[in-house]
Amino acid sequence: MKADIHPAYHEITVVMTDGSSFKTRTTWGKPGDTMRLDIDPKSHPAWTGVQKLLDTGGQVAKFNKRFANFGLK
Repeated sequence: MKADIHPAYHEITVVMTDGSSFKTRTTWGKPGDTMRLDIDPKSHPAWTGVQKLLDTGGQVAKFNKRFANFGLK
């Protein structure tokens, strides 16, 4: 193996959406950094079974406007 080409592998703290945390080792960030998750298994619809349609950028409205007259001829 070549020397000095691998990223540093160190310990960080991961904070879940509910505030619980755990320590893990990674190449992300710097030693002692904290990674705060926006989505995790406790809040993601794939694991919870609860889904919400969230139209954050107007994408659903944009789609509906674009294809409103589709098939009407």
